[in-house]
Amino acid sequence: MATTNDLKNGMTLKLDNGLWTVQEFQHVKPGKGPAFVRTKIKNVLTGKIVDKTFNAGSKVEVASVDKRDMTYLYREGEDFVFMDTETYEQPQIPASVVGSAADYMLPDQKAMIAFNEGNPLYVELPAAVVLEIAETEPGLQGDRSTGGSKPATLETGAEIQVPLFITTGEKIKVDTRSGEYLGRA
Repeated sequence: MATTNDLKNGMTLKLDNGLWTVQEFQHVKPGKGPAFVRTKIKNVLTGKIVDKTFNAGSKVEVASVDKRDMTYLYREGEDFVFMDTETYEQPQIPASVVGSAADYMLPDQKAMIAFNEGNPLYVELPAAVVLEIAETEPGLQGDRSTGGSKPATLETGAEIQVPLFITTGEKIKVDTRSGEYLGRA
């Protein structure tokens, strides 16, 4: 247990039978009335962001979240098998936990996996990864980088929008949070 005065960005709290991460917080001391803490919290499982206000000094339950560096090995049915880089354990993470990160993962991909009481919460990839274009329409003479965009399928099977001059077989950088093309690798 901690008080609302101890809140910090990134701290994970147990509220309303769920886990919430503090995105922002602000201590407010109005001229009249008691002080309070205004927070913006994000549900760890659903990603939903809500505003919540606490009375200053009230107790909140802090959840223990264990973040571990892991390497993605392979897919087994609906599960993804990772290996802990320190203990060499190989937990199977359900596809529902991996979520959209699966679109940017290749074998031997490094990832950070957060656990709470032994249960996997989410998979966090590096901000950008380098992937190869598996298939896209050929570029035409006169295509420029400032022109439009076209769909391209990555080697993982995900489809993103790329500039017209990108060709099949090129390696590109992709933002894992938004799925945007960042440039050639």
